Order: sequence, then structure tokens, then C-alpha cells
Amino acid sequence: MFAVYRREIGSFFNSLTGYIVIIVYLLINSLVMWILPGDWNVLDSGYAGLDSLFIISPWVFLFLVPAVTMKVLAEEKRAGTLELLLSRPLSERQIIYGKYLASVSLVLMALLPCIIYYLTVSALGETPGNLDKGGTWGAFIGLFFLASVYASIGVFASSLTENQVVAFIVAVLISFIIFIGFDSFAFLPGFTRIDEFVINLGINEHYKSMSRGVIDLSDMLYFGVVISVFTEATGLMLVSRNWKTTR
Repeated sequence: MFAVYRREIGSFFNSLTGYIVIIVYLLINSLVMWILPGDWNVLDSGYAGLDSLFIISPWVFLFLVPAVTMKVLAEEKRAGTLELLLSRPLSERQIIYGKYLASVSLVLMALLPCIIYYLTVSALGETPGNLDKGGTWGAFIGLFFLASVYASIGVFASSLTENQVVAFIVAVLISFIIFIGFDSFAFLPGFTRIDEFVINLGINEHYKSMSRGVIDLSDMLYFGVVISVFTEATGLMLVSRNWKTTR
């Protein structure tokens, strides 16, 4: 698994993929928080907080993470190297988790420089350092879990096709539905009696809970279950492909 992980991390940074993801993520957030005028601009709002970062980031990751993961299996299938990889003394799960953890590591590398935002906004307050530390770090943890779910969805989508563009679109659609779609479904006729249950099926409710600084075991369990569902589904796709190949 670690050989696959190292290979995948190396591929991110031997090409421009890793650098582009980190730069684009930081650039978009920096533009919205410090340059573009509006309520989300920290200087214009007059409020020293990171709310805009945690509102924007899930939407930025919604596109960036699938862009990272779209090739992890689709490109292997297109180039015919997936069969070679499966012939090595590696299980399907080791291949999947190696690629998944590499994608999550890249997300973490994009998040780490955001500590600069935290230090800057903390220093800008009327009382320097008077920032809601619990809520802020809870939101960072929630954002990491949210992006980790996106990564598991992206790897699954990449296992469905040899076309990277199709993998990207499928990953974005599934991620969008799981992030915000259930909030909309809850208000459809027929769901009004179970609206709270339906909302809790989506990521957004659990992400918002963590953003309030409450690291609840149920929220962490939710993210763990969703990640496991998609990684196991990816494993089933590889097993079925391998079975068809060996027939």
C-alpha cells in the first residue's frame, strides 16, 4: 500500500497537479477573503473571523478534489497499467487505499498553509488573539473530513470509467448531492415528516456541527462510514473487473 501511496504522491508532484491544486485553492480563498469587495472580505466586513473561508472551501474542494482523483484509476485503465498493478502482490484494497490516502494527503497539504489566515485574522482583531479557537479548529477538522469524503467519491468515480472527464463529472455530481442535495430533498413533499433524518444523511449538517467547535463522535462516525462505503464500492468495482478479465 505504501508503495502505491509513494508512487501516487510522486505523480502529483512530478507533474504540476499537486502544485496547481494547492495554489488554486489558496488563490481563490485569498482573493475572496482579502481582495474582492463584499461581505466575505475580512477587511470590508469589519469582523475578524474565518467564516468566509469555511463557507467557500467546501465549494472549492467540490471541484478541486475530483480534479485530483479523476485520473487515479481511470488513467490506469486507459493506459492498460491497472492489470499490471493488479498482478503485483497487492490486494485491491491496498491499491485503493494507497491512492485514496495520497489524494487526502494532497488535500491536507493545501489546508496547512491556511494557518496563515488564522494567524493573520487573529492579529487583526480589536483584541489580538481573541478568536473562537474551538470553532475555528473544529471547522478545519470538519473541512478535512469533508474533503476526505470527496476524495473517496472521486476514487470511486474514477473506477467506473476510463474517461477522466466523465470521472470528474460523476464525482462532482455525487459530491454535490451528498453535500447539499439532502438539504433540498428534505423539503420535498413526502419527506416533511422525516426531514431531520434526511438532512442528517448529507455532509452539510455534520460539517456545520463541527464548525461550531463541537467534535461529536456521531459526526466523525458519519464521515468514517461514508468514506468506507465509497472505498469498499471501489474495491467491488476492481474485483468485478479483475474477475471479468480472468474469465
